[in-house]
Amino acid sequence: MTMEQEETRGALRVFDQVREEMLDDAALRGGAYTIPADRANAAGFTMFDTPNSDDNLIEVLVPKDRIERLPSQASVRIRSRDGRVYLGTVVRGPYALPDGLRADAPPVVATALHGSVFLPEYHGLVSVELAGEERDGALMPHRFRPLPNSPVEALEDAEIEAFWKTGGNVRLGAAFGHEDLAVSFDLMRKEVLPRHTAILGTTGGGKSTTVAGMVHKLQTAGAAVILLDTEGEYTEMNLPTEDPRMEAALERLGRKPEGVADTHVLYLVGRDAANPLHPDCRPFSPSFSRISPHAAMEIFDLNEAQEERFQKAVTTTARLLDELDLWTEENRQYAKEAMDEFDEGWPKMRLSQVYDVARCIADVLQNGSVQETALRSPDFHNQRAKFVEIIREAAKDETKHWQSWRKVQGRIGRIERLGLFDNSKATLLDARQMLQPGRVTIIDLSDSESTVVNNLVISELLREVQRQQEEAYQEAEDMGREPTPVVVLIEEAHEFLSSARIARMPILHQQVARIAKRGRKRWLGLVFITQLPQHLPDEMLGLVNNYILHKIGDTGVVSRLKRTIGGMDDSLWGRVSRLAPGQAIVSLSSLTRPLLTAIDPAPCRLRMIR
Repeated sequence: MTMEQEETRGALRVFDQVREEMLDDAALRGGAYTIPADRANAAGFTMFDTPNSDDNLIEVLVPKDRIERLPSQASVRIRSRDGRVYLGTVVRGPYALPDGLRADAPPVVATALHGSVFLPEYHGLVSVELAGEERDGALMPHRFRPLPNSPVEALEDAEIEAFWKTGGNVRLGAAFGHEDLAVSFDLMRKEVLPRHTAILGTTGGGKSTTVAGMVHKLQTAGAAVILLDTEGEYTEMNLPTEDPRMEAALERLGRKPEGVADTHVLYLVGRDAANPLHPDCRPFSPSFSRISPHAAMEIFDLNEAQEERFQKAVTTTARLLDELDLWTEENRQYAKEAMDEFDEGWPKMRLSQVYDVARCIADVLQNGSVQETALRSPDFHNQRAKFVEIIREAAKDETKHWQSWRKVQGRIGRIERLGLFDNSKATLLDARQMLQPGRVTIIDLSDSESTVVNNLVISELLREVQRQQEEAYQEAEDMGREPTPVVVLIEEAHEFLSSARIARMPILHQQVARIAKRGRKRWLGLVFITQLPQHLPDEMLGLVNNYILHKIGDTGVVSRLKRTIGGMDDSLWGRVSRLAPGQAIVSLSSLTRPLLTAIDPAPCRLRMIR
C-alpha cells in the first residue's frame, strides 16, 4: 500500500468517526435536524430592513426554484417569528439576484459577458406591501412589521378572492399574474356602481371592449342599462361578435360569442340611425318642457345680455300658456306653486313657442309690429290677437335691445329648425320603460352633429331617469323588495362635462352633481367614459369612486389622477403609460386594493371594430 493510499484510508476513518459522533450527538438531542414544515413549504423569507426601508414594504428573499410562486400581484401570508400573522401583496418583482454578490459586481459582469459557465447561483427578491395584520379571521391595521427570516406563503385562490374581495356576478376580467382569478363585483353591493365609475384611456386602449363587456354582464345580472352612444359604436350589441381576435380570446376562456339580450335603440328624429337593421330601432324626440330653462340657457351658450332676453322669452311664454288657457288646472297650480326652474322645465312648454315669442318681440322692437308670417305654434296662431297683445306688453321695456333679441332668436331658431324637439312623428324618451330589469337602452346620438343638441338630450334624459328612479325606489321600499339598479353610461363624457363647458354651464353641472349625489342612495349609477380625462374637472372626478384605467400616456393626466385615486402603489402607476390593449388597472370601492387586470373579451359585436 502506498503512502497516498494510507493517507486516504486514514482520512476516511476520521470522517466516519466524526459522522458517527455527530449522529450520536443528534440522537441525544432528539434526532437529526429536519426543516420545519412552515419553512419547507414557504415561498420565501423576509429579510433584514435597511435605513432605506419603507414603512409599509417588506423585502422577501425567494429560493430560485420557488420564484414562480410569487409573481407580481401575488397575495401572501407572512407568519412572523413573534407569532403575528400579516397579509400583503407583491408590488415589485420578482427580481433575480446572484447569491452572495451584487448584481453589478465586476466578477458577475465579466463572467456574463465572456461566458456563463461560472455564473453564481441566484435567488429571487420581491417587495410585499402590507395590507394589515390577520387576527381572529379579520384583517386589522398593523402596528408592527414582520421579523426577519419569517416564512412567506402564497395564498390559495379561494383565500385571495376573500382577501381582495374580487367576487361578484359582474365580471370585468382576470387579475394579472394569476391563472384564473376573476376581478368582479356584486351588482347589489351599494358601495360600487351607485357610487359612480370612470372608464379612462387613450384611443385603442380597450375602453369599448370594457364597456361592451360590462353592459353584457350588467344585463345578465338584471340591471337596467342606459348607454348614451355618441358614435353609434354599440348599436349592434344585440349580435355576437365576428372579430377573430375576440373569438379566439373567448375560446381560450371557454366562452362563445353572443349578443346582448333585450337591447333597444333610440335615435334622434330626423336623423339617421347608425344601425337601422336593429330589430327595435325607433326615433325619439326630446321634450323642451323637461329641460330646466336655466340649463337650456347655458347650453345655448348665451352671453349675459342674451340670457336676460332668453329668461324673459321663457317667462312670457309661460304667461301665454296661462292666459291663453293652454294649461290644465293641474299644470297651472304646479307651475305657480311648486316648480323649481333651476331643476325642471315648464309643463307643456315647447321650444317652438319660445322661438315664436323671441321672434315676435324682436319684430315689435325693430319694426313696431308683429310680422304677419305664420307662428310656428298652432296654439298661439289660433289666438293671435291675445298673443300679440301680450307680446307688445313684454316688449315695452326692451326698446333698445332688438339686436340682442334677434341673436337670441337665432340661437333658438338654429336648434328649433332641426325639428328635433316635441316632434309628433316620434315618441318621447320614456324613462319609466328604460328602468325595467335587464333592459338595455342605447341612445344613438351619432348623427346629431351638434354638441348643443347632445347636451340638451343628456340633460333631459338624466333628469327624467332620476325622477323615475326615485319613484321606482320608493315603490320598491314600500313593497319591501330590492330596487332595480340603474346604470347610465355616458360616452365621450368630456364633451358634456369638460372643465371649459362647466365653467360656462354651472347650472347644468349642479344638476348633474345633484343627480350623482341622489343616485348613490337610490341605486342610480353614472359611468363616465372618455379618452380625454384631462378635460374632466376636479368637481366631476370628485363624484367618482371607481376607476378603470386603460393606457394613458400623458404624464400630467397620470399625476392628476394619482392625486385623486387613493390606495394605488407606485408600481401600478408606473404601468399606466405602458398598458397593452385589453389591460386595465381596476380600482373599485369593493376591492381591497387596485388590481392590474386582463379585461375579458366582449362577446357582442362592436360596430367600429368588426
